[in-house]
Amino acid sequence: MLYKEVTEKIIGAAMQVHSALGNGFQEVIYQRALEIEMSISTLNFERERELPIYYRDVQIGTRRVDFFVENKIMVGLKAVAELNDVHLAQAMNYLEAYNMEVGLLINFGGRSLQFKRVHNNKILG
Repeated sequence: MLYKEVTEKIIGAAMQVHSALGNGFQEVIYQRALEIEMSISTLNFERERELPIYYRDVQIGTRRVDFFVENKIMVGLKAVAELNDVHLAQAMNYLEAYNMEVGLLINFGGRSLQFKRVHNNKILG
């Protein structure tokens, strides 16, 4: 599994945050807590990195990814009752738009932490 060690560290940090805070907070609260936890885990990351979106080689806008970790992994956070296909599609679109191979979609809104590993099928096939 590509970047297994890094994704496990990210998931472990998210589990620590969810264990401490539970569910019910806004996404930004979990984002701030995860930033602290990933710093403790010595992960190299950028929070809310803004990246351009292109269509036919023309920049048509920008999007912010919640975390860009180790220059390899996009991490998107949610604080919803349950992840659904729209959230997964958004994460996969971001991977394609940023030309990244692997991402994590993490949801703090449920009773238990939810996470999905997403892949850019245009790169990994």
